Order: sequence, then structure tokens, then C-alpha cells
Amino acid sequence: MTNETGRQGANRPALIVGVLLLIAAALVGYDASQQTITSNYGVGPTAVPYVVTAGLVILGLAHFVVAFREGLPEPEEADNKALLWIAGGLAFLIACIALGGGFTIAIAAVFACTARGMGRQAFLVDAIIGFVLGLFIYLVFAKVLTLILPSGPLERLFL
Repeated sequence: MTNETGRQGANRPALIVGVLLLIAAALVGYDASQQTITSNYGVGPTAVPYVVTAGLVILGLAHFVVAFREGLPEPEEADNKALLWIAGGLAFLIACIALGGGFTIAIAAVFACTARGMGRQAFLVDAIIGFVLGLFIYLVFAKVLTLILPSGPLERLFL
């Protein structure tokens, strides 16, 4: 069997992604099986990790099916500048939370960097939009759901 690129066999990138998805499913499933928290109401906190595990298994197996299909389109060339903006935003998010900058500032930065990576040029406006969304999400989690998100100096004003 040959595909559009003239190679015989399976589509290697699809196989690699399928394997990585199955590895991720195994890790999430193992982590869920190690949870010791139980629930008195039926559905416990391990329900969602098992749903995520099932979804990852389905996606991994679907990638194996796709890998052996003929006529797959050739992927487009990656936009390295966009990938760098998005990866930079994620790196800033991790650093900001790790260094105590807080959830809201981290989300504002990742939102603005992702928007820039997607081609939008209004970085300051996107940072403000991300800030408002991040603050709203923080307040919903902290005040309504009483869940704790990483707090920084800004979030401490609302506690």
C-alpha cells in the first residue's frame, strides 16, 4: 500500500501521535487508579480522569486507523514564528505561576501570546482581554466554586 507521498506502509507521524496518545492515556489512567479520595455521592473525583483516559485511548486508536488509510493529505509547513509565540506564552504561564505572579497575569500573557501566534496584531488589547477573562475565571473559581487557583499579588486583593 502506498500513500500520496509514494512511501509504502503507514503514515509515520500519525503512528507516533497514536503511540504518544496511548502513553498519555496509560499515565492518566494509572494516576487515576492511585487516587485515594472517595465520594459519598456516587461519582467521585476519579471519574473525570477515567473519562479523559477513555478519550485519549479512542484518539490514539483513531490515529492508528488513519495511519493506514490511503490518500492522506500532505501536512502544511509549520509556522515557526506562531509556534514560538504560543510556546513562549506557555513558558511565561509556567514561570509566572511558579514564581508567584498569579493566575490572572499568567492567563493574560498566554492569551495575548496565543492571539499573536494566531496572527492578531493587537497585543495590548489582547492582554487586557486575557486579563479580564483571567480575573473573571479566578473569581468564579475562588468565590463561587471555592476552589483554589494560584494566587499572586493581584488575586490577594480579592481574597
